[in-house]
Amino acid sequence: MDYNTFLPSKSLSSFINCFWTLEVASEEKPAKQRIVPDGCIELTFILGDDIKRYTSANDYILQPRAMVLGQTVSPFYIQPTGYVHTFAASFFPYAFSHFVSKPIISLRNKETSIYELFGHDEAAELEGDIIRALDTKQRIKILENFLLAKLSAPHTIENIVKTTVDVIFSKNGNVSIDAITESNPNKKRQLERKFLNMVGVSPKNLSKLVRLQAALKLIISQEDSLTSIAYKSNYYDQSHFIKDFKEFTGVNPRDFLDDKSMALSLLFNK
Repeated sequence: MDYNTFLPSKSLSSFINCFWTLEVASEEKPAKQRIVPDGCIELTFILGDDIKRYTSANDYILQPRAMVLGQTVSPFYIQPTGYVHTFAASFFPYAFSHFVSKPIISLRNKETSIYELFGHDEAAELEGDIIRALDTKQRIKILENFLLAKLSAPHTIENIVKTTVDVIFSKNGNVSIDAITESNPNKKRQLERKFLNMVGVSPKNLSKLVRLQAALKLIISQEDSLTSIAYKSNYYDQSHFIKDFKEFTGVNPRDFLDDKSMALSLLFNK
């Protein structure tokens, strides 16, 4: 596997976490790979062979070749059909809402073709330009120009949402939403509505996802025991840690590193 990340330009650094590419040689019998949610939204272009996304143990769909992967709140399996070559932009949770008019919650737990989100002609032009680009540097420039054009009209990030997202990430998900809203029920409901529109998941679910990602990095480093990781990640106890971990990854923490279907998720979380 050849996985690389690239920083966005300063103009888009408050919207895009990173651009990334993945290349994997074709295999005769490619294994399924379990993808763990990370709280971000991905604008992805499949430049190699098709990729299956499993909807059940045996049923699958072919992912759109130019798509947005919305917020996911449970793990899912993908499987390449041949050579893997993917180019993508990973957006901060609150950011993608500034580029589309469709409610972000409508993108949750699924892939959405860019032809459903942008005008058909501009989507076709963008996909064609990305496919014809000579290298990653050129693809980043093409996609950044497209996104900057979308931001040409004035846009204001909802302060309450951005501030909450910043707090959640700065504290690795260890934050009380009641503390942010000062236990005001009306303020809490307002925040949750805006979060669903702009981020795609509730503040509570985003906190759980971010906290899990922090715990995953500790597990991958193999420097602490699971008990210590649960404590450092601010779970109530180890059973709470195991419950949340299994909810978002599908396996127990002890089995994570040895599960061959986690190879891609391990790579993404290093």
